[in-house]
Amino acid sequence: MENNVQKRKTIDNTAMLCRPFTHVIDNYNTMTMKTKKNKIDHPGVYLPPPLFYVLIFLSSILLQNQFPFSRALFETTLFLILGVVFISIGIIMLLPALIKFFKTKNTLIPNKPANSLQTSGIYSISRNPMYLGLLSLYIGIAFFKGNYWTFMLIPIVIFVVTYFVILKEEKYLDRAFGVDYNAYRQKVRRWI
Repeated sequence: MENNVQKRKTIDNTAMLCRPFTHVIDNYNTMTMKTKKNKIDHPGVYLPPPLFYVLIFLSSILLQNQFPFSRALFETTLFLILGVVFISIGIIMLLPALIKFFKTKNTLIPNKPANSLQTSGIYSISRNPMYLGLLSLYIGIAFFKGNYWTFMLIPIVIFVVTYFVILKEEKYLDRAFGVDYNAYRQKVRRWI
């Protein structure tokens, strides 16, 4: 019995001695958690997404130079009109999305955390209006450039942007916004 009393006094004395240091340990743990959270609290996309479109477009030009197709069809009025239409759609998709991001002070840099979840306006039509707008610009410019290769590489553009950008962003948005993002994802499609 006396041994138990002695042990209790030792434990109480140790706890009393450590008490002034507990706030230091708690502050350190909080700072460490914030630092760790900030390091992983972004989508993990390190290249600017428009770069994927540009690189694939440039690849199509190289392919055209190596394995040329006739451009005759692209020199018609119909293809000129289609180019204008797709570029217009791209701008119509991009501008409101960019304006919404600037108004909400969200970042366009994909390796930084988002300030808020965008769900209204153009984002009620597509979860990725910027990428859809860039794809539309890509197609519109392809009509003007007159390159079949650019059209043949569209599935690669969609695959690369989806796999290397959108899926990473979706995982991040799920972590960051949870239930709100899942409800939004149920209502609005990834592309259109």
